[in-house]
Amino acid sequence: MASSAVDRLSVPAELSARFGEALRAVWPECDAELAPMLGIAVSGGPDSTALLLLAASTLPGRIAAATVDHGLRPENAQEAADMAALCAVLGVAHATLPVTLEPGNVQGAARQARYAALGAWAQAEGLAAVATAHHADDQAETLIMRLNRASGVAGLAGVRARGRLLDTPIGLVRPLLGWRRAELTAIVAKAGVSAADDPSNADDRFDRARLRKVLAGADWLDMAAIAQSAAHIADADAALNWSADMEYNARVKRDPFGMTYRPMAPKAIALRVIARIVAELDAPARGSAIARLFDALVAGEPASIGNLVVRPNAGGWSFAKAPVRKAMRGKSR
Repeated sequence: MASSAVDRLSVPAELSARFGEALRAVWPECDAELAPMLGIAVSGGPDSTALLLLAASTLPGRIAAATVDHGLRPENAQEAADMAALCAVLGVAHATLPVTLEPGNVQGAARQARYAALGAWAQAEGLAAVATAHHADDQAETLIMRLNRASGVAGLAGVRARGRLLDTPIGLVRPLLGWRRAELTAIVAKAGVSAADDPSNADDRFDRARLRKVLAGADWLDMAAIAQSAAHIADADAALNWSADMEYNARVKRDPFGMTYRPMAPKAIALRVIARIVAELDAPARGSAIARLFDALVAGEPASIGNLVVRPNAGGWSFAKAPVRKAMRGKSR
């Protein structure tokens, strides 16, 4: 590996130090004595390429990278090969993860398939966590899109700085939420790397692409400040979850037929308790359905949701499975 190539791809010390602080804020385990390995999700675009360069400079010998090939564009395979070549120069192990998508919501299906593939890869490689390149502009766009859809607190919190890769034990971390898209693009340009350009980012069929074009002309908006607002909402969401756990433990009782909830908390917390009860007794339900159920119960009316029947009773609400209807037998003549 030529030292000149590595020097060219190294990021300035101040950026490496800044990235290290951001990473420790969302993944304090990176300083553990056993030096856990971090996975880097790289698509080939400028954002994830900058993440790769930053991580390679900050955690030498402690990262591995993977590119998910959705097969949606002919260029996907070449972009994965380009990432493998860049990783080879950096001395970073790289894997290409092909996935197959079912017809339907392409972007949503691609996201689920990507996280599933990354989770399986990380477990097989013994990685502790996987980092993605979501940044402040992404976060601001997500908040505005969800405001436009009348999302609740959980939705307005945007993407979280830390979570899990679906149902795996692998951590999912986003250390770039305090970085701007332009900063990341500049890192890649200075390194002389040619990043891929996904045409879907400019495709007006997608809400995010249309919004991005509008925001490009609104230079009076402070995208970093909007992203920080999402972080504040995430803090509020965590507080509501904590309160909902307290309410659930104190006010929900199991009985032979289901559960009884005697609410004491404000609506925002009661909605979360109801959602938990419904998920435990039947299946998760959409927030709008939970809200309609709450309104009916407050009005003193029985209601149903999924396979559950919910009725007001003495000072509370009872949740039980709906009785199974037996098929009627035809009468002989």
